[in-house]
Amino acid sequence: MAFDMFPCKRNCFNACHSRQNTLCSLIFSIAWILQFIGNVHGDEPLGRELLLLLANWLCDNYMKDPLATLIVNNVRLHILPSMNPDGFSLRRRNNANNVDLNRDFPDQVFSLLHLFFPMNNDADARQPETKAIIHWSKERHFTASASLHGGALVANYPWDGTEDRKRNYYACPDDDTFRFMASLYSSSHHNMSLHKEFQGGITNGAAWYPIYGGMQDWNYIYGGCFELTLEVSDDKWPPANELHNLWNFNKKSMLNLVASLVKSGVHGRVFSSHCGGPLPASIAVKGINYSIKAGERFADYHRLLVPGERYEVRASMPGHKPKSTVILLGEEAMTLDFVLDPEITDKESLLRSGCFRGFDSESRFNFVDFLKGPYLGVSLVLIFVLAFLWALVRRKLSLNHFKHRQSVAPKRSGV
Repeated sequence: MAFDMFPCKRNCFNACHSRQNTLCSLIFSIAWILQFIGNVHGDEPLGRELLLLLANWLCDNYMKDPLATLIVNNVRLHILPSMNPDGFSLRRRNNANNVDLNRDFPDQVFSLLHLFFPMNNDADARQPETKAIIHWSKERHFTASASLHGGALVANYPWDGTEDRKRNYYACPDDDTFRFMASLYSSSHHNMSLHKEFQGGITNGAAWYPIYGGMQDWNYIYGGCFELTLEVSDDKWPPANELHNLWNFNKKSMLNLVASLVKSGVHGRVFSSHCGGPLPASIAVKGINYSIKAGERFADYHRLLVPGERYEVRASMPGHKPKSTVILLGEEAMTLDFVLDPEITDKESLLRSGCFRGFDSESRFNFVDFLKGPYLGVSLVLIFVLAFLWALVRRKLSLNHFKHRQSVAPKRSGV
């Protein structure tokens, strides 16, 4: 009866449990994954309070409010209320080591040829909070992210840095999509879109003021994740009696941003036509110099795009022939699966190309198909014969052991 509450119950993709076996999680669908992060700077605590209120609202309103139900059923939402608890305790911007965490991520520098090169890439020197976020993000394969800050009222999007390190608008390849996401948050807010300093309540990070080593650009470059930096209040540390109003000002924006993952973009999975197994292929859109990678386990991908436009989506993977499909993206998200044909068919090459990647997820069906095939009867007879022979051998060994013990045992003297 309890499972009747959940819409996706035909396919269980994964099951996991906590270290102490006290909490079990079943994954019934391949969902969009979004992370909310608050309190990156210790002296900007409003984000942590808003995220706790968001979590509480979703729990209280699931199966009661349509938007809450849509989000819980379709989005795997990860909430980190405080990235910088030491800074919060010290009531200062930086962490316990006096490092600004939003300047501590690997970034990009630019050459004259506009090529990207890694910067700030000394992993040992990076702060523990930064290392934890990087590990978490790479492990979870987030679709989108939003970090909540204070001290301004604007939705900020990449790039945060410029080639010449001057204050200029510097667009990333997905500039249109980021502007759509930022505008969605701003227009849903109580008064963000009316802010006099920023037209429409949104800004390109580099046009506002360039920074380097920020989490927003790192997520886009290295994580395949679309992140916004949300400045949610002009007051960095508002009094407690204003929290209720500030929550109401931001609630609709936060919910609409999460729900937009379900209502826009294209998503699906990539399979091999040879074995039917999942392929962690690259997904690219013609005209946008940026690609994302399908998940390693389930080969699921989630590509954010502006609705109402025509796109040519391409899936490619080494050892397989790429495929492209032209779509017209409407006001709802579109499901688009790809089945890639291998360039070669010998088993060794297919192994290298990722067709047979073990017996996890749906690649298990290769072994099942073998058992169901024409060799099923032969296999069963062979197993029975081997089991019978093994039983005879064990019996023979037991008899020999018993006779040996009889022959070496000391004989009792007669009375």
